[in-house]
Amino acid sequence: MNNCQNQSSRSTARVRDMVITSLLIAIVFIATNSIKIKLPISYNGGLIHMGNTMFFTAALVFGARKGAAAGAFGMALFDALSEFAAWTPFTFIVRGIMGYIIGKTAYLNNKSGENWVYNLLGISLGSVWMLIGYYFTEVILTGSWILPISSIPGNIIQLVIGAVVALPLSAALKRAGLS
Repeated sequence: MNNCQNQSSRSTARVRDMVITSLLIAIVFIATNSIKIKLPISYNGGLIHMGNTMFFTAALVFGARKGAAAGAFGMALFDALSEFAAWTPFTFIVRGIMGYIIGKTAYLNNKSGENWVYNLLGISLGSVWMLIGYYFTEVILTGSWILPISSIPGNIIQLVIGAVVALPLSAALKRAGLS
């Protein structure tokens, strides 16, 4: 009987984990798709969206694995269904690693995503990775080493906006016991 209960508990935990991860992916996709502003500051227009807010929040509240999945799948799905389809595989890799960096850093030293310094450090390190990853993505897609530089200011703006909203939001969700 005890073995049956253990298997049932593990199965329930796996299903719960899959449901939470799927919801985070959907939330990141919806936030990326529904609130977006095109900027006239780069050759490709630049794009600011609220997906980063939900992506950062997912990584800070739920950790590296769920943050990686939310960013990789949620934002790659947006790219695949938009005019950014060529970016899809790159976004999957860049955002997946970024979410892992944010979540892993936020949970270092048993901080569990509850320490502002670790959370900000995670977002900062993840953001540096994203800027580098997307710069090289644009080099590959455009064939130019110069043109992608024009996208950096828009990327920085969207990252800062995401952090400014996600840090207090994730703190409130952690206090509410959502994780």
